[in-house]
Amino acid sequence: MMTLLAFVVALGLLITIHEYGHYRVAVACGVKVLKFSIGFGKPLYTWRCAGKPTEFSISALPLGGYVKMLDERDGPVDPAERHQAFNNKPLRSRAAVVVAGPIANLLLAVLLYSVVNWGGMQEPKAVLAAPLPDSMATRAGFVGGESVTHAALDGETLEDVRSFTDFRWRLTQGAMKGQDLRLVVTTAVPVHQSDAPRDIANQSLSRELILLLSQLDAREVDAQLFRRIGLLGPLTQPLIGEVMAGGAAATAGLQVGDVVRRMGDREVTDGQQLRDMIRASVVGQGAKQQAWQIERGSRQITLMVTPQVLLEAGVPVGKIGAYIGSAPAMVTVRYGLIDGFWGGIVKTWDVSSLTLQMMGKMLVGEASLKNLSGPLSIADYAGKSATLGWAAYLMFLALISVSLGVLNLLPLPVLDGGHLMYYLWEAATGRSVSEVWMERLHRGGLAILLMMMAIALFNDLQRLLG
Repeated sequence: MMTLLAFVVALGLLITIHEYGHYRVAVACGVKVLKFSIGFGKPLYTWRCAGKPTEFSISALPLGGYVKMLDERDGPVDPAERHQAFNNKPLRSRAAVVVAGPIANLLLAVLLYSVVNWGGMQEPKAVLAAPLPDSMATRAGFVGGESVTHAALDGETLEDVRSFTDFRWRLTQGAMKGQDLRLVVTTAVPVHQSDAPRDIANQSLSRELILLLSQLDAREVDAQLFRRIGLLGPLTQPLIGEVMAGGAAATAGLQVGDVVRRMGDREVTDGQQLRDMIRASVVGQGAKQQAWQIERGSRQITLMVTPQVLLEAGVPVGKIGAYIGSAPAMVTVRYGLIDGFWGGIVKTWDVSSLTLQMMGKMLVGEASLKNLSGPLSIADYAGKSATLGWAAYLMFLALISVSLGVLNLLPLPVLDGGHLMYYLWEAATGRSVSEVWMERLHRGGLAILLMMMAIALFNDLQRLLG
């Protein structure tokens, strides 16, 4: 129910803002607007504002909307109203009306990102979990426990990294742009470290590490990107949570609150690493029994643990029947009035730019079509973000608003960008596109759009059912 409600609210808001952009600029340009509809098909609710010629309605099929304007191409127009017809307006006015919808979505994204920046958002600290073995991160020198303080892509100056979310965003930018990422990290120096000078014991050492993101194939920038880099999440304690009766953890004597320090001959530093080690403990038809060194309160104990073997998507993995890992350390990321607004503008620009880059790479085959998402994924993300709180939901709305704005600016005849393409031709040649060519282009654009929607829906079903 939460997923459906969050999806309907998101869709309704984004469509309304988009269509209101068209409507508001059309009215400002002197165009008579006959109808403003949220949704298609049979109207469910209709009303008019006093003194306004426009009929407003909410229709049965909520996957879009439209603004119907007076236009001589749609039928006869009273000579007294010809000056209010859309087709009789100057080229600059028609272009302004068309581009206003996508611009309204981008402005909404700026506002939503700014509100989150002003209100503050709880995010995990940029303290890294142990990297995956033999990954790009391990080759760069990461071992786990590093706190990322600054980052910069090739040729850019170092900037503060305020949270793990911020860090992941920079990873995404670097991978999309094919640029290496320079990082400044600090690592705690334990007091027992024999080769550490006394004046820095229990303090931290700062160093620079470089992730060679330029070595990634552009086609690898997908949902598995962070696994390929080797950095999956923020640091969490290798803590044993709820223990299920009859499971391997209960059989071995593990208890809630135990902290796992070693598994066999390998040191354990965080929860994600421990989960991966347990999953990979399968040997042949069973799982290998190992000695676990446990910290239980002030005591150090050793327990023999044999994970159970279960199948996931046909692959045998180890499980112990217990929740593993604590919540990561959190930090509140908040900005002032000016910085928050500017951050909203920068974020909207960055997301728009990366969205266009990804679409371009998919068009030329340099990125996987699996990156396309459709309504099922959007609904799923809407529900999940809504359960995480208002800030996460607003961030989701901003992301979808940017995507809607950018998508509608693509030069496909059935989209706003297609109409702008017609106007560009008209500005260059002095004459409008012929009716015959408009019909051909419209059919071609519709076919491309339907194909994109089919691929997105197929990807949705694979993600949700796979």
